[in-house]
Amino acid sequence: MKIKIALFLVFLFSMGIQAQDKKPKSPAMTEKGSINGAEISINYGSPSVKGREIWGKLVPFGKVWRAGANDATTFETNQKIVIEGKELPAGKYSLFIIPEKDSATIIFNTEAKQWGAYDYNEQKDQLRVTVKPKNLDIASENLVYSLTDTMLNIKWDNWIIPVYIK
Repeated sequence: MKIKIALFLVFLFSMGIQAQDKKPKSPAMTEKGSINGAEISINYGSPSVKGREIWGKLVPFGKVWRAGANDATTFETNQKIVIEGKELPAGKYSLFIIPEKDSATIIFNTEAKQWGAYDYNEQKDQLRVTVKPKNLDIASENLVYSLTDTMLNIKWDNWIIPVYIK
C-alpha cells in the first residue's frame, strides 16, 4: 500500500512539474486604470525579447503590428476620451501600432476581436495618432502596458511609446 501511495505522489509531483513547464511564452496580461474619470482596460499578450532585435526586425518598420502577441491587443474605455488631442468615443477597440524609425502610429480599430493583424481593415479605424517613441535606459524584456493619470505607456525592448490621454 505504501508503494502505491508513493508512486501516486510521484505521479502527482511529475504532473505538477509538467504543468509548470507549459507556461505560455507570451502570457495574457491586463492593465486597468482611470484617466479623468474614464475607466480604461487593456488586454494583451506579453511577448519577451529573448535576445531578438525587436523594432525594425521582429516588428518591421512600416507594417501594422497587433501590439502584443496572439490575439490583437484590445483597448476599452467606458467614456469618451481625448488621445493626443483627438476624440475617441467610449467603446472597445483593437489597438495596433505601425512603428517607424522615429515615430509610431497608434491605431484604434472598431473590430475589437481579431487574431493578430491578419484581418486588419484600415476602413474600420476609429482613430490614428502619431507619437514619438523614446529610448529606455534599461531595456524591458517583456512588453508592458501601463496607465498613469495622463498617459498610456507601451514599453518593450529599448523603447517606451508614450500616448497622452485626457
